[in-house]
Amino acid sequence: MSNSIDTSLLNSLNQTTAKRGNAATSTDDLGDSFMTLLVTQLKNQDPTKPMENAEMTSQLAQINTVNGINDLNETLQGITRQIDAGQSLQASALIGKGVLVPGNEVRKGDDATTPFGIELDAPADDVTISIVSASGEVVRQYGADDVGSLDEGVHSFSWDGKDMNGQPAENGVYHVRFETAQGGESVPATALNYAPVQGVLTGDEGPRLDLGAIMGQVGLDAVRQIL
Repeated sequence: MSNSIDTSLLNSLNQTTAKRGNAATSTDDLGDSFMTLLVTQLKNQDPTKPMENAEMTSQLAQINTVNGINDLNETLQGITRQIDAGQSLQASALIGKGVLVPGNEVRKGDDATTPFGIELDAPADDVTISIVSASGEVVRQYGADDVGSLDEGVHSFSWDGKDMNGQPAENGVYHVRFETAQGGESVPATALNYAPVQGVLTGDEGPRLDLGAIMGQVGLDAVRQIL
């Protein structure tokens, strides 16, 4: 008869306790299970080969380890809840404001156009911005002389809503396209579009910004700039 708790059982119990939100198994239940197993082993052990003190100490240490894991999990869950609450409070300050998030849409209305932006992975000395219609036609283009050199990071722009001939473009949704280079070498870039923050939602993944029916929901990490 073995004088040690089955390793597969210990692993199973450890895995069970590591699952967040599992209310079915508590620290006390796990401790009771270990104690029951230990007492059963002591009762049924071979009298000629009694459990050594070191083995008993090891078994008790395993109990403490599992209890410690549970305590740590509960502490981490508490910290996570506090962080989520803090982020939700910070995110609520964005309601009613506009943000730049990954995307390439520009919207033109009667009175204005939505801002847009770019996030550069490195500096660029040659930047071309094209405003493209739904049919693929380049309605307006800004060259390197218009844009100039840009540093690494986020930059915001605005379009006056006019075409190449200086005439007002039709209202609707357009797309922005960037060509970026430094010394003739292409520079990675991410297009950014504008969206108004309409609300904040909370969940298991933390707070998320509600950007409306068109843009949907995004995490705080998607926000590149607050306008």
